[in-house]
Amino acid sequence: MNYGVRKCIWTALGDVTANFIQATLVIFVIGSFFSEHPLFLNTFKWIGIIYLCYLAYDIYKSRPKDISSRNIYSKGFISFFKDGFLVAGTSPKAWMFFPFIFPQFIDFSGNYIVQFFILISTYMFLDFISLVGYALLANKLITWIKTNPRIINSISACVLIIIAIIIAFTQQY
Repeated sequence: MNYGVRKCIWTALGDVTANFIQATLVIFVIGSFFSEHPLFLNTFKWIGIIYLCYLAYDIYKSRPKDISSRNIYSKGFISFFKDGFLVAGTSPKAWMFFPFIFPQFIDFSGNYIVQFFILISTYMFLDFISLVGYALLANKLITWIKTNPRIINSISACVLIIIAIIIAFTQQY
């Protein structure tokens, strides 16, 4: 919100690059381990659910940041790319997302490499578009967001709880 939509594009590119690396590792390295050991996957599922609930609580209880500050530091495009890459690459949420979701859409008895590239390309495109969409929306709603920051936290917390509930009841290993 402080830097504008154009610079957000570089952050989004860093995010989808990290997600590509994560998905590749999960499907071709870590995923095979999980498919052979469903108890580990089920354990990680519940760890992920607990983590999502913790994040929801933390977001709900957190004090909103003052986004009306005019102290904006100059940053280059590479810095924005690096920020997006590091945030996505070190996020436990992303490391939990790919092993839970991607294997459901890949038939490992078929040509799974082509299936993976179709799936990851689609995911990266949709992720990039949604991140840029968030930036455009935030740019349009900046005045409302500045006056109602607690509502954003409440909505975010509710979404995380809903995701945790969906994972708990739909993901069976």
